[in-house]
Amino acid sequence: MAGKWRNKCKITVLRREYYQDLADEYLANPNIGKCGRFKDGQEFIVDKEGYMRMLHGEFCSEAWDCISKYVYAAMQGGSIMDGWTNDDKVMIACCNDGFRPVIFKLEQIEGE
Repeated sequence: MAGKWRNKCKITVLRREYYQDLADEYLANPNIGKCGRFKDGQEFIVDKEGYMRMLHGEFCSEAWDCISKYVYAAMQGGSIMDGWTNDDKVMIACCNDGFRPVIFKLEQIEGE
């Protein structure tokens, strides 16, 4: 039986987007480009100790704010996408930057 903090969560950066048309219309610097904080294919393994550290330079705080509740649910052993995805232990999520969102894959890694 999965208990509190028994699992880990793997975060994979699937891709970084950039919407030039929105940037041209609304940004002071429309040539900012894709998010420079992450790289496509980059991976993070989050364990109990790492969960709170994500806000201390290891992860973008805005992106963490968007996905941390799902990471927490995965680490607690719950289904993070029951009936929505092919695998209820996998979720696709993104940060809230409307000009250059980063798309993440979250995967529950059951306790070892």
